[in-house]
Amino acid sequence: MSYASLATGVLLAGGLGQRFDPSGLHSKLLALLPDGTPVAVAAARRLAAATADVIAVVRPGAEKLAILLNEAGCQVVYAPDATRGMGASLAAGVRATPEATGWLVALGDMPWIAASTYEAVTRALDADDASIVAPVHRGVRGHPVGFAAHHYDALAALDGDTGARALFASAPVNLLAVDDPGILRDVDTPADLR
Repeated sequence: MSYASLATGVLLAGGLGQRFDPSGLHSKLLALLPDGTPVAVAAARRLAAATADVIAVVRPGAEKLAILLNEAGCQVVYAPDATRGMGASLAAGVRATPEATGWLVALGDMPWIAASTYEAVTRALDADDASIVAPVHRGVRGHPVGFAAHHYDALAALDGDTGARALFASAPVNLLAVDDPGILRDVDTPADLR
């Protein structure tokens, strides 16, 4: 990919992944893809190729994950309220980067998003009139999602597990049609790794 956005990448990697392993002993973000790469590392590398910097948001106690993401080029931020949900993790990532020109938010359990999708979303986000940008595949909205800098206050105040859904209802959203099923594909169970 030849285009790199000035936006800051935010990789949300603070979830517990209880559907993957209800016992909590095995992290889906550390699970290996068929090529041997940990799920979250693969997602981080894709995001890093599209943005100037990447903040990886992890929960306290996820030191092994934090080390791997740091080695993958991410600045790691611990979200003390990560167990409250995705909104709390996103808020922690945004608060860590108040000077950002915008944010490209990706999920740590979505390593199959195409580089062309990241490029399309970042190009649209960097356009002068962009507010929120999200890819759509076959009529279904997916990730990554781009947010312009003027959404800082709303994003920094998020909490709970609804993420930024309320922003989608209150701000203009540029929906980009992409031919990329990876925007909808995540890891929820060990079978998803194939």
